[in-house]
Amino acid sequence: MNLCMNLCMKAVITLTVLLFLAPSIKAQQQLVITSEPNAIVWIDDVRRGTTDAAGKLTLKVTPRRHTVRVRANGFKETSVPLVAGRRAISVKLLPTTNEAELTFQKAETARESARDDAARRTAADLYRDSIKLNPSYGPAHVGLARVLLDIGNFNDALDAVDAARQARPNYAEASAVEGRIHRENGNANEAIRSFRRSIREAGGFQPEAHVGLARVLEDKGQFAEAVVELRAAIDQLSDSEPVIYQMLGAAYEKLEKPKQAVAAYEKYLQLAPSGSYAAAIRSILDQLKREAAGETIIP
Repeated sequence: MNLCMNLCMKAVITLTVLLFLAPSIKAQQQLVITSEPNAIVWIDDVRRGTTDAAGKLTLKVTPRRHTVRVRANGFKETSVPLVAGRRAISVKLLPTTNEAELTFQKAETARESARDDAARRTAADLYRDSIKLNPSYGPAHVGLARVLLDIGNFNDALDAVDAARQARPNYAEASAVEGRIHRENGNANEAIRSFRRSIREAGGFQPEAHVGLARVLEDKGQFAEAVVELRAAIDQLSDSEPVIYQMLGAAYEKLEKPKQAVAAYEKYLQLAPSGSYAAAIRSILDQLKREAAGETIIP
């Protein structure tokens, strides 16, 4: 009898996992992008990865119309349309002599490789040099805002966001960064307004803002609302950011929903078996599964 009950409960948990994952496994197809080696690739303004030494990047996308944007150091950044159903695309980049763009690329490389505030300040100076060469260069203002946020210089970071918005009035990325600044500065309500504006400006497709909004809602103890935002980000990123599953699992734990937490954590382990949260997740999964099966856990 106990064996039958255990098998039934395992079947229920498995079905719950499949039902939980179903919305995030919307019809996707493999896409191969070919361009310059070590080129950064965005799909619909969402960064999705970097091409390898052969100039190729393979990822998953929903079979609908997209915009592919590619940037490589020393080349002019290029955007091309991707028609629905296409499984391969080649993006040819042309060399650039534009000093503002080249300086901006140096700044991006410096910010992404920075490991301390001194290196981040060097990146900030490069962004400023790019802006001097082209004051209306929106991405340079956003990059400056990001690195100033990392340093903790919130006021100047907000000034950089304002300058970016002057260059491009409806700038979803700038609004998302603004939301992060307000959250780090303890202004939860302002952060929520910025993140929601970012999502509106992007026509609903802005995973950075959805994740940022989820984190603010978690800060306020609104875990059910946070789950909605995390699920939106997962759908939009096509499982390219496993850490969101870890965040989702933690939110479900706060909601005392162990079955859903198990599903989220197992998806994280599937995508990032050696990820930074993998060991911690494995250490609690057994207990969560027992809770999901209805067992009483005695501390």
